[in-house]
Amino acid sequence: MFQKLKIATLSTLIGLGTLAAAPATAQADSLYFGFGIGGPSGGYIHGNSGRSHRAERPRRHHRACTPRQAVRKAERFGIRRARVVRANRNVIRVVGRTHRGRQHMVFARAPRCPVIR
Repeated sequence: MFQKLKIATLSTLIGLGTLAAAPATAQADSLYFGFGIGGPSGGYIHGNSGRSHRAERPRRHHRACTPRQAVRKAERFGIRRARVVRANRNVIRVVGRTHRGRQHMVFARAPRCPVIR
């Protein structure tokens, strides 16, 4: 490997090409030496780093807590048969049952449904 690297470096310095003097049997050990701007394609990459516009993921805007999200979060907390009993522009109240009996939780209408009570 050192011999191939030495040959590639010498041929670059002389100007014969990057790997012109490397033996043809070294197909698995390929090296790339590049000088200048633009990378292997030789051109500039403008804008969104060469990706198509469709490849970019749309940004998810964190929206307010919905009653469905509040019910799912209450179920993850261990409340069975959870349902919304009251919802206004500030809070969502969810009622259900646990092993101790009837329980209620109050969620704020903020992203990720923070628990108030």
